[in-house]
Amino acid sequence: QVQLVESGGGLVQTGGSLRLSCAHSSRTFSKYAMGWFRQASGKEREIVAAISYSGSSTYYADSVKGRFTISRDNAKNTLYLQMNSLKPDDTAVYYCNLDPRVTGGSLEVWGQGTLVTVSS
Repeated sequence: QVQLVESGGGLVQTGGSLRLSCAHSSRTFSKYAMGWFRQASGKEREIVAAISYSGSSTYYADSVKGRFTISRDNAKNTLYLQMNSLKPDDTAVYYCNLDPRVTGGSLEVWGQGTLVTVSS
């Protein structure tokens, strides 16, 4: 069973930056498009960014476009999310998983996520 371990969250002021990492436990990482998701308190989980298996193609939700950058290192089985110009609305638990838009909805078991809190 694949394990996903997110890290890098924390408390940051408005306008600050954080870099999230997601460690994938299997060599199959390089074969799949991946995404970053977030779930704010009382809201549904939403995808905020995605990247193709090779890294050549990316997707961003309108709410983060121009501020977040998704990347991956297939040699390290690791997915990244660089978050700049953070806003209080970005406060959420962030998760990584397969890109369901590519897999037809299939997902790995969710990791524990990493909490990002942006203070105003």
